[in-house]
Amino acid sequence: MARPQVCLVLFSLYSLFHIPSLTASGAHPAYADQPSCSAVSSDSTPLRREEFDGGRIIDITHFYRPDMPAWESTEGVGQFLWLPKSMTNGSLANNSEMKLGAHTGTHVDAPGHVFQHYFEAGFDVDTLDLAVLNGPALLVDVPRDSNITAEVMKALNIPRGVRRVLFRTLNTDKQLMWKKEFDTSYVGFMRDGAQWLVDNTDIKLVGIDYLSVAAFDDLIPSHLVFLESREIILVEGLKLENVKPGIYSLHCLPLRLRGAEGSPIRCIVID
Repeated sequence: MARPQVCLVLFSLYSLFHIPSLTASGAHPAYADQPSCSAVSSDSTPLRREEFDGGRIIDITHFYRPDMPAWESTEGVGQFLWLPKSMTNGSLANNSEMKLGAHTGTHVDAPGHVFQHYFEAGFDVDTLDLAVLNGPALLVDVPRDSNITAEVMKALNIPRGVRRVLFRTLNTDKQLMWKKEFDTSYVGFMRDGAQWLVDNTDIKLVGIDYLSVAAFDDLIPSHLVFLESREIILVEGLKLENVKPGIYSLHCLPLRLRGAEGSPIRCIVID
């Protein structure tokens, strides 16, 4: 709504001070590719992207939609967004409301997720270390014929010093995060695989491509191993298709939900 006024101010500054033209050729480098005020129309088609800056930045977060899978549900997430105040109905502005589980879509687990004493003590998502959630990360492809066991972990040969690992599994090949019905056959960590990681690596962030890092058959035992020390952060439901294995700069930011044991999270990798 403010674009006409902004354009008028810029024009007035130009007339008074004869500043250089603020077109793409003379603009600040950060805005070199941005359209001018007059170039933006109200009916422009929104551009939705998975990659930015020529592919250097990749969004590995699933966008929220009614038919994304929800834990042990055959119906998916369902409606989670409402528009109780709408300009078409006379409101001064559009104001949406959202309701969904804290462990929906791409999300993070805090220690209070599986430890009641941690939950009561306040070890929520607002206590998670942002230094762990942001930094160099290794994306690895997991063998497609099993869950992540101690044997699989040993075979991956992840060197000491690596602190963040994103595990791409058969879940990505089967596109499980794109299917509405929850699938208990997803690939995750067995307890012995989680224990091997804790005992033999320096990994402090574990990311995976379905709703849980733990295999369905070892759901709670694996979570307990990972979260007991409060040093490992679990990021679940990542979108890892079309990302090559290798080292990236990972950036993940959960919501500051004090009192919550989980939170939606936005994650990107930068090549």
